[in-house]
Amino acid sequence: MKPLDWKVTARDGNARTGTLTTRRSVIETPVFMPVGTQGALKGIRFEWLEDEIDARIILGNTYHLFLRPGVETIKQFGGLHNFTSWNRSFLTDSGGFQVFSLTDLRKLTEEGVEFRSHLDGSKRFLSPEVSMEVQAALGSEIVMVFDECPPGDAGYDATKASLDLTVRWASRSKTRFDRLQDGGMDTGYKNPLAHADGADLSGKQSLFGIIQGAGHLDLRKESLDRTVEIGFDGYAIGGLSVGEEKSVMYEVLDFIAHKMPDNAPRYLMGVGTPEDLIEAVNAGVDMFDCVIPTRNGRTGSAFTSHGKLNIRNAKFATDDRPLDPECSCSVCRRYSLGYLRHLYQAGEMNASIMISHHNVAFFMETMRRTREAIRTGEFQAFRKQFLDKLTANATDGV
Repeated sequence: MKPLDWKVTARDGNARTGTLTTRRSVIETPVFMPVGTQGALKGIRFEWLEDEIDARIILGNTYHLFLRPGVETIKQFGGLHNFTSWNRSFLTDSGGFQVFSLTDLRKLTEEGVEFRSHLDGSKRFLSPEVSMEVQAALGSEIVMVFDECPPGDAGYDATKASLDLTVRWASRSKTRFDRLQDGGMDTGYKNPLAHADGADLSGKQSLFGIIQGAGHLDLRKESLDRTVEIGFDGYAIGGLSVGEEKSVMYEVLDFIAHKMPDNAPRYLMGVGTPEDLIEAVNAGVDMFDCVIPTRNGRTGSAFTSHGKLNIRNAKFATDDRPLDPECSCSVCRRYSLGYLRHLYQAGEMNASIMISHHNVAFFMETMRRTREAIRTGEFQAFRKQFLDKLTANATDGV
């Protein structure tokens, strides 16, 4: 089978549903992809992701896995799926964004990025070629090109220079990726040769290009055109939610998303809140990822159909309602706000685990309802109702 099969199944304006089929999963879009930075979602067991939440694809972080436990260790297990026991799909980022965040610890050249590990200060190096080799060894279904991500407030000239570098790196990424998929493993990094069930899963990955350009619309269009000219299995919008105003992000999405190839999935990287997802779907985006469901869960913040809720608020001490009366996740079916607040105030780890669980389930359910609204031609009515409830009925005004 092809490493990735994409089909649009319904449209409502620019919003669309589709199926994304990999060797391990059939993924309905629009889809939110939970982030497993270290090969695991913080506080969420894979059994819960599979049996209740039904996540079909999650992210692995190339930068972090490259540093710890390291490629050689993961190779000993036959790849990231065997190492983690996650048998559905993985998308791995390239490491570019994490390196971008290490401004004071990196040296950027045409060849790649030399940086110091945030773990032990050791010198490391990532380039388009190394990133492709690492991701091949991980064995993820979807691989991202190595890109350079400028800050949201970068000036025009700096953004243009970054864009040019990203395009050159995208071309190098594809050249190395294609050779690796054809069996050209001459560096010691290898695709996992077999899955636990004995199936040969080597050499079956897909590669996504990344569009940059910050908030400059003409540069976004140039980046799109030059990336499409190279040719990829899917296309991602990078460099948003990195410090720019939210209005700028929405302007970029409204401008660029529907211009991306119709015959390939469109992925918005690192975004975002429930309202961000709905607005991006409205612009034509199919795939999302973000750490905020679990990051917010660890600090006692829950996303609900009536807005964001802070479990630390004293008014919830005797509240016998669930986190979200409209949510059917196992946490909302069983536990009260009062009990969850007690756990959090007492420092019980179960509080963060359960709120994180709810948050991930809420994001996934939001995408399910979004897909249904598009299929029935009622997306605009759903969008208005969803956004109005978030702003008008916020439970605590965090």
